[in-house]
Amino acid sequence: MSPKVAKRGSISPFIVMDMMRAANERAADGEDVLHLEVGQPGTPAPLPVLEAAKAALVSHRLGYTDAFGIEPLRRRIARHYGESYGVEVDWRRVVVTTGSSGAFILAFLAAFDAGDRVALASPGYPAYRNILAALGVEVVNLAAGPETNFQPAPAALDGAGGRLDGLIVASPSNPTGTMLHRDDLEALVAHAAERGFRLISDEIYHGITYGERAETALAFTDEAIVINSFSKYFSMTGWRLGWMVLPEALLRSVECLAQNLFISPPTLSQYAGVAAFDCREELDSYVARYARNRALLLKELPKAGFGELAPAEGAFYLYADVTRMTHDSEALCREILAETGVAATPGVDFDPERGNRFVRFSFSGPYADISEAARRLIAWRR
Repeated sequence: MSPKVAKRGSISPFIVMDMMRAANERAADGEDVLHLEVGQPGTPAPLPVLEAAKAALVSHRLGYTDAFGIEPLRRRIARHYGESYGVEVDWRRVVVTTGSSGAFILAFLAAFDAGDRVALASPGYPAYRNILAALGVEVVNLAAGPETNFQPAPAALDGAGGRLDGLIVASPSNPTGTMLHRDDLEALVAHAAERGFRLISDEIYHGITYGERAETALAFTDEAIVINSFSKYFSMTGWRLGWMVLPEALLRSVECLAQNLFISPPTLSQYAGVAAFDCREELDSYVARYARNRALLLKELPKAGFGELAPAEGAFYLYADVTRMTHDSEALCREILAETGVAATPGVDFDPERGNRFVRFSFSGPYADISEAARRLIAWRR
């Protein structure tokens, strides 16, 4: 008799990673690839971050840290909220994590029990749905479209069919790049407080916006779980460093979970991360690169038949409705990769029910790659 295999691993794959593997296999065969599938910056960590890491290698033993992270980084993150949003945050409520992924695991475990119901907008980041499913939490998909800027709204929550224990919001969002504007976010915070469910605000794309600045949920409440990361704006994807700001009531339970699951976040990355907040000029120049790429694709993608695009107010994605081309976005992405060398992500990764009609393009890479990808897509459609 074979040993048991647990059912919790029987969740949907993270399809963007499958697409990246297919693109890398094509590259390994000697064919060129233009990566518009992966949501990571095409820019390096800022120079002061690299210098801080080098200094830490020499001057620190790099052993375990406190489960919540080193105090200098936690204090610097708390200060960031005052500088960027005018919001005072007690540094003791800041928890440094192993990327935002580690933060999601800790937050979901601390806030929800198996059988609880948690709502999120669809399309949305697939790892929310998949991690919750692995933990035995029921996912309530809220179908969102242009009428609500692809974001959840209080009316949709009231129509979710029963008790809700949580809501996850993301602004700017992945895959659409749309934002919850201040009044809309405030309304959701008030709705969560009135109905008594936990709000989790994913703010990992803060700093990457193209007009209005993103607002933090901490401007309206201390009861939300706010999650952020060094991966996107700070261009430190592989450093695996993120953070949470927690309500007081969750601090001890998250600490116990973090001690047992992770021991501590990556030590070298923490010392380097302290320097990241003083690199605004360099980091904002990266955002200017994304803005240039965005402008190019907004102009050129419609020429290739990708004319119905979600308003990319932030992040570095364009979410395209491809209904006029296909109802099988996975097959379309495979075809595009095979015939043009352009890698994109099918919408089924983000929306299990309607994603077959959508494709996501990431514009975080070099301008030359984005420009060449647009040229190839236009030629392919002709």
